[in-house]
Amino acid sequence: MAMTLRLNEEHERALAMLAEANGVSKHEAVVRTITEAGARSVRDDRIRVLSQDGRNRYASLLDRLAQ
Repeated sequence: MAMTLRLNEEHERALAMLAEANGVSKHEAVVRTITEAGARSVRDDRIRVLSQDGRNRYASLLDRLAQ
């Protein structure tokens, strides 16, 4: 699906710098950034769930260790 991305001058410069630093086109820099942000969000959510599960499962042990 085609999409138009409108950036102000500051964001345009930042995107150009990001693309140049990674040796890719601005299009590729945007695609990579979206993909990485999505993966990070899913990973963070999964870690949060696993952490809460662990805290619930081992609550009594953690309480004893804290004393």
